Amino acid sequence: MKKTITNYFSYKRFIIYSFFLLILISCGVSKSVHHLPEVKQYSLEIPKVTKINDTTFSYKQNFLTKNKQQLWELYIKGNPLQLGYNNGALTQDLMQKQEEIFFSKVEGFVPSKFKQKLLNVFLKWYNRKMYLNVREDYQAELYGLSQYSSVQYDFIASKYLRNLYLHGAHDIGHAMQDLAMVGCTSLAVWNENTEDGDLLIGRNFDFYVGDDFSKNKLVEFVEPEDGIPYMSVSWPGMIGVVSGMNKEGITVTINAGKSKIPLTAKTPISLVTREILQYAKNIEDAIAIAKKRNVFVSESILVGSAHDKNAVIIEVSPKSFGVYKVENTSRVFCTNHFQSDVYKNDVRNQKQIKESHSAYRYEKLQELLQEEKKLNPEKMASILRNRSGLKNESIGNGNEKALNQLLAHHAVIFSPQKKLVWVSSNPYQLGEFVCYDLNDIFSERGLKPNNFSKSQLNIIKDPFADSQEFKNYEEYRQISFEINDAIHNKEILSDNFIAHYQSLNPDFWKGYFMAGKYYFHKKEYSKAKTEFEKALTKEVTTVPDQKTVEKYLNKAIKRIHN
Repeated sequence: MKKTITNYFSYKRFIIYSFFLLILISCGVSKSVHHLPEVKQYSLEIPKVTKINDTTFSYKQNFLTKNKQQLWELYIKGNPLQLGYNNGALTQDLMQKQEEIFFSKVEGFVPSKFKQKLLNVFLKWYNRKMYLNVREDYQAELYGLSQYSSVQYDFIASKYLRNLYLHGAHDIGHAMQDLAMVGCTSLAVWNENTEDGDLLIGRNFDFYVGDDFSKNKLVEFVEPEDGIPYMSVSWPGMIGVVSGMNKEGITVTINAGKSKIPLTAKTPISLVTREILQYAKNIEDAIAIAKKRNVFVSESILVGSAHDKNAVIIEVSPKSFGVYKVENTSRVFCTNHFQSDVYKNDVRNQKQIKESHSAYRYEKLQELLQEEKKLNPEKMASILRNRSGLKNESIGNGNEKALNQLLAHHAVIFSPQKKLVWVSSNPYQLGEFVCYDLNDIFSERGLKPNNFSKSQLNIIKDPFADSQEFKNYEEYRQISFEINDAIHNKEILSDNFIAHYQSLNPDFWKGYFMAGKYYFHKKEYSKAKTEFEKALTKEVTTVPDQKTVEKYLNKAIKRIHN
């Protein structure tokens, strides 16, 4: 009877919620749903792409090619609309694949067709004001790009609106669910902290939407008709910037902060950083651009500048704006908490510092910079690849307290004064770092396919990627999914299988916690208790994780005594 009543009230709440959303869809959504950007002022030539081989395509001076490290390299130029068309025509297959991967993930989270329709209604309402907060030229570019999107997902929204919505997906995701994105780490060093005294910047972009999403990394070189040429690293279908540098030596990288659930979407942070790259020549320009945009999540933007030979962190949120500048030192670290005076008394930021792994990674950066006084690109790569905890403690592969969490979409190293950038290749940031010289790429002589990188300056692959320990970690990850499925589907696993699983990553707390959950759901409470106790002897990632393990342990103890 209790279950029936619970189901009734859950269903009733769902109906009321649905009705509420259907009302909302009629309140201000119609205009945004039918909005299309004004593109008539831009000249346009529909691209006719030439296939040179299976991995190289061209249209006039625009190219897409795949290098031997399996990074896709894109070079496009033109007015906003032409940029979008050129991008879409060259990357169409890749972009449609990326869209399929993303939406299949959503379908996995929300398998019910009815709830998917409800989600679509919500998204249209939630994003109803986004177009009012996005520059018209970027809307024109997105429109051109969207012409090459798949028709498969037209039931969600029109091609143009889907492209617009997807540029806010990262903002919504980390605000509502604190996805793996919250683990990003970046740092800038200069003067006495580098071998040559030049500014050097490194970053891990720990964004994870599944292995498939990370396969097709895109290194994009853009020469806009208006503004400064720039490069960025992301994925097909993205015109925003999460990591990038322009020809003037301005760099941007973004790190998520702690956000409350926003009431409506505004300017996606990746489009703010895109604007900085396209129009800023120094830190002052970058601050002015960021300050005039209305964002809807909290984010740190580490900005490096060749002209200033300095780096600052611009900290934005829906209600506050701060700039963190270091004094009496030549280095700045950025994890996932704010550091400027504006946020010193911010409750969410204080909670982030206390409960997340952000402060731990910040301390690890301090520790590593004490050991390695003068950095160069190779030493920077070593820092970004570091898997240990404080005092070189082994905390388990995949622990988010590590700088290298073994889930990064990419890592990047910038040398702004030299206009050099190094981009990591798979797996994670362990593969070879490919070097690009923006002086060459954006020179007057023009660019040809298969001539993007400065291979003699590449940073070699991390030996760990070929080790047995890495193979064990990859097997551990796969078995983690199997154990999770076994828990939900009430499948039987042997004790030897569990022991093998834990032996693959023996210092990671989560392997013992997962085993404990499995035994708990099997009602083998003594075994569950043992596993939960083992988990608590390891470096547990966050305070909420610690509390979750302790909660399960207390439940297991109570079941034993009952």
